[in-house]
Order: sequence, then structure tokens, then C-alpha cells
Amino acid sequence: MAWSRYQLGLAALMLLTGSINTLAAKWADNFSAAGCSGKEEHSFQHPFLQAVGMFLGEFSCLGVFYLLVWRDRRRPEPSMAPSQPFSPLLFLPPALCDMTGTSIMYVALNMTSASSFQMLRGSVIIFTGLLSVAFLGRRLELSQWLGILVTIVGLVVVGLADLHSSHDQKHNLSQVITGDLLIIMAQVIVAIQMVLEEKFVYKHDVHPLRAVGTEGFFGFIILALLLVPMYYIPAGSFSGNPRRTLEDALDAFCQVGHQPLIALALLGNISSIAFFNFAGISVTKEISATTRMVLDSLRTLVIWAVSLAVGWETFHGLEILGFGVLLVGAALYNGLHRPLLACLPWHTDEAITAAEREGLLRGESTAINSES
Repeated sequence: MAWSRYQLGLAALMLLTGSINTLAAKWADNFSAAGCSGKEEHSFQHPFLQAVGMFLGEFSCLGVFYLLVWRDRRRPEPSMAPSQPFSPLLFLPPALCDMTGTSIMYVALNMTSASSFQMLRGSVIIFTGLLSVAFLGRRLELSQWLGILVTIVGLVVVGLADLHSSHDQKHNLSQVITGDLLIIMAQVIVAIQMVLEEKFVYKHDVHPLRAVGTEGFFGFIILALLLVPMYYIPAGSFSGNPRRTLEDALDAFCQVGHQPLIALALLGNISSIAFFNFAGISVTKEISATTRMVLDSLRTLVIWAVSLAVGWETFHGLEILGFGVLLVGAALYNGLHRPLLACLPWHTDEAITAAEREGLLRGESTAINSES
């Protein structure tokens, strides 16, 4: 069935805003500007402040939710089902995971390329699959185990591509290795977040936008408060600000004052995460969860192409191979091979219907905030 203009618009919005989110964060990282001393310029390396901005974008999804509720109630026949009573504190544990994972990933983005950052995030299916077996009692199919194995191979290829290209970038080899490892480490935390949401949140049937906004509220408040002690905690060479502390928000605002384009990059990051979550949820509702997964994979290609076009990265064939292998792994894990198998004359629909009947922690059940 052909897509309507509305569905095409949602798909384009998800692909565009998802790509902008990572590119805007990397654009901000690439700026250099003078800090509060006003003398020597230095790189804009403020990952925790950027994470606060991302949670602000998520928090704004609450406003969108209440706007939709208000509009729905003005109709003669409201279509939105009234939400069940639940404690907002239910979202605190996933929000803490989201906050930790996002902060680690923004630190890692300062150390590696935008395309590798996006590709390595595909490792989340490895940890999600394993944790869903251990804590949710899931039984993974053979295709899912194969998807996990293929994804591991893809991660190795992307890692080799990073090692190959490290001499062409401003990051040295140790930074690239550390950044890649941090991204993979963050996916463990994201997988824990997904398991927590599956076990405790989904059963309450909370509207996705409300769930994203509530997690964003907790993440924004907690991380914004943590910026105060971070201003005084020494971090040595791990820090990118002149005071060598874990985070220096004042230095970040001074840099924005000296280089206003940084504010544009931060605004792009904040606004894109809100639109991306809205578009992703709408794509799942209006089209399918499979389409959402495909679009999420395609934005990796867009990020890589833009990074090449603007000169942030150099071309390496291993990256294409790594991306292709990761794509195959994600497709196997999320069951995208089934429509192809269904076309074969000797294949029956029984396996497909059985798998669709089972509630899976995979493509249909990604993290409530699929961008953290």
C-alpha cells in the first residue's frame, strides 16, 4: 500500500531530525572559542551541558502531549484513551540510566567521528538481547542470535575502520579507542534502561510522548543540579575545559557569547530530539515499527555522508563494510528477513505469525527515548 503524504512527511521528519541531532552535537564540538578569560581559544567540550540540553528537548515532549490531549478533548468524540493512574517516580530509574548513558555518549562524541558514534550505537541490540533473556525470560529466535553475532562482527569492522582513520583526524589513537569503548559501554546502560521500561513502565500503558517527557523532566532536573558539583570536581586530562574540571558550564556560556554559532548548534540539538521522538512515535503508530527501525538505520548513512561532505571525516571503505554488516545484524535481529522469506514458495506464514504474537524486546520495543 502506498504511503500518504502525511506518512511520507513523518518518515522524512524522523530521518531529518534524527540526523540533525547527532550532526548538531558534533558541529558544536568542532567549534573553538575563547572562554570567560577572553584570551586563548579552546574547543567547545561540554558533554554534560549538551546532555542537559538534550533532556530539555525531551522534557518539551510533555508540552506536545498535553497539547494533543487538549486538542483531542475539543473534538465531539475524543480518540485518545484516558491514561491509567501511575506514579511519575516509576520513570526515575530509566531516567537515571538515560542520563548516565547519554552523558557518556556525549563525552565519547568528543573523541571519535559522528558516523562511528552512530554506527557503534547499534551494539545496543547485543546487550538488549542478552538482558532480555536474563531478566525478562525472553527466548530469542535463531535469527536474533545470528543478528547478535553479525552485529559483533560489524562492530569489529567499524573499530578497525576507526583505527585506520585515526591518523587522518584531529583525535589521536588513544582518544578514538577510548571514545569507541565508551559508546559501547553506554549501550549497556541503554539496554538496562530498555529492560526497566519493559518490565515496569509499559504495563501501565502510558502515552509514549508523556513517557519521554517525564524521563526528560527527571534527567533535566537531576543533571542540571549536578552541573554545580561538576564545576568543582577535578578531571585532569579527561576534561576539555581550561579549569580541568568535570564540567564548566560558565565557560560554555562564555564560549557561546564569543561564538554565537555554538548556540545555533545547541538549539538544533535540543529541538531535533523533541521532533525526532514525536516523529518516531508517529511513524510506529501510522506505518510500522519496522519502518522506524529502517529509518533509524538510514540516518547513520545520512550522518556519514554529511560528515564526508563537510570534511569532518575521510572516506574509508571499511566503514561502508562495517555499516553494511551492522545493518544486516539489525535486520536479522528485528525480523526484517521474514518478508523476504515469505516470498519463497516453500515458506509458510506460521513462523511469522508466531513471532509477531510474542511480545519482543526488539524493534517493536525500543527505549522510550530512542535517541539517548
